[in-house]
Amino acid sequence: MKKQQAPQHRRRRWGLAAGTPLALIAAGVIAYGGVFGTFGDDAKPQASAATAPGPDKAMAAVAAMQPGWNLGNSLDAVPNETNWGQPRTTKALLDSVRAQGFKSIRIPVTWSDHQGAAPKYAIERAYMSRVKEVVDWAIADGFYVIIDAHHDSWQWAGKMSTDHDKVLARFHATWSQIATAFRDEPAQLVFESVNEPQFGNADNTRKAGLLNELNTTFHKIVRASGGGNKNRLLMLPTEVCTPDQRLMNNLATTIKSLHDPRLIATVHYYGYFPFSVNVAGSTRFDTQSRNDLDKTFKGMRDTFVAQGIPVVVGEYGLLGYDNGPGAVERGEMLKYFEALGHAARTNKVTTVLWDNGSFYDRAKLRWKDAGLFRQIKSSWTTRSATASSDSVFLPKSAPVKDRTLTLNPNGATFTALEQGSTKLVGGRDYTLSGNRLTLKAAALNRLVGNRAYGVDATLQATFSHGVPWPIRVISYDTPALSGITAATGSFRIPTQFRGDELATMEATYADGANAGPTSWTPYQQFNTAFAPDYANKAIRLTPALLDSVKDNARVKLTFHFWSGTTSTYYVTKSGSTVTGTTS
Repeated sequence: MKKQQAPQHRRRRWGLAAGTPLALIAAGVIAYGGVFGTFGDDAKPQASAATAPGPDKAMAAVAAMQPGWNLGNSLDAVPNETNWGQPRTTKALLDSVRAQGFKSIRIPVTWSDHQGAAPKYAIERAYMSRVKEVVDWAIADGFYVIIDAHHDSWQWAGKMSTDHDKVLARFHATWSQIATAFRDEPAQLVFESVNEPQFGNADNTRKAGLLNELNTTFHKIVRASGGGNKNRLLMLPTEVCTPDQRLMNNLATTIKSLHDPRLIATVHYYGYFPFSVNVAGSTRFDTQSRNDLDKTFKGMRDTFVAQGIPVVVGEYGLLGYDNGPGAVERGEMLKYFEALGHAARTNKVTTVLWDNGSFYDRAKLRWKDAGLFRQIKSSWTTRSATASSDSVFLPKSAPVKDRTLTLNPNGATFTALEQGSTKLVGGRDYTLSGNRLTLKAAALNRLVGNRAYGVDATLQATFSHGVPWPIRVISYDTPALSGITAATGSFRIPTQFRGDELATMEATYADGANAGPTSWTPYQQFNTAFAPDYANKAIRLTPALLDSVKDNARVKLTFHFWSGTTSTYYVTKSGSTVTGTTS
């Protein structure tokens, strides 16, 4: 991905127009976009006088598509396939992904940079052939395949509210060419009208009308193109692919009005926004995050599935993970993906994992975090037990004491606590009282050995079903930060982490007012305002943070670590220079 494109691209990926103030999100003025859970919309599933299509082959086909995987940041990359950091797609890659157990693949495609001028908007033959090549490889592998018009949504389709006729003409020309090129493909190929459609500053009624027009136009074009398109499964999105109840109601109305039993509703889900990106102090998959997930998936079931309309969650994941590990703590991620898999199964929803290269290494053909994938894969068929934490922090400067974790069995029964192939002894090394698992001080002393900073031992709690729960035993002391003066563009706080790990950061002025780009909360966004650099022993403060603070005003930073300790630091910006001190 080109660095100069990344900020706008990420905002577009999150379903927000460039420059949307995060304060509006906090106030509930806008929904949590195409990638977030519901937010402040208590609309009820909408009834319709139209007869909903009953259970049929479409519902069975969508069930057979579970689970799915996205070939993200490849054919949707702008302007070309490899411009966003992923290698050219090969048949070997698709073979490898299929072998992981995925049954469907969504191939996002951006057509904009490969089209000619009006009025034909002709798609380059070489590009159409390339898309067809990848589609045919996937079908040969036994995948169900979804293709769409991806970043076209914000590149030109989003201007429909102000340039209606031109956008509609281009949309018509684009899908007429796609439908013609693929009309003889087998039924395993699915068309999705447009990814995360958005319509500028139009009001809600106008937006609903424009999306209905795009979706019904798409339906008409494809069905009229003949061949296999007469009965091909077609996927229609909500506005910005948001699973907000009002928007799902609108889509249900559109689908019922078309009287076509081979239509699929699609939304995206990236969790409760503050947790998904680690902002506002939402570092854990807590009750609020879990309730958001449960409410959203129940809404999909009640609005669509119960009415005979199959649902594909065309993208799911965690936004913070798009930037690589760190923003969302690993144990909290495990809980999230475990719960999401359960919600999808119980609500009969098919899910397609969004992968822009963060999960599967496309060069080495392997998972970057095999343990995380095991949790995701297990969630397709069963529940797994989790615990209050995946880490036990032991201060190196103090005597080792018993440590207790609370288990969340999720229907499973605890069977053992293990270190590798060695089982720890119940009663001596640990005790289990109800759901409280206590690691005894004597066993912890043995496990930590010479008390080197960091992970000294890794355990796993095993259960009657599902994947084991990992437990890291970590020796730490309170991190030590040092003063420094540097430019705003390269400001890094020298930090001795001493085995600890950074969870979040608060930023406030002397009067208590919030400081930083996320002005509605003192807790700034991980990786956007700050980020740890463990290898180089530093905490980076980004230009986004430093440019937003007032000149010559002292800002208090409070760093919260996963051990529960905090460190206080002060920064003062003067022009392009920043001075940091510990007092």
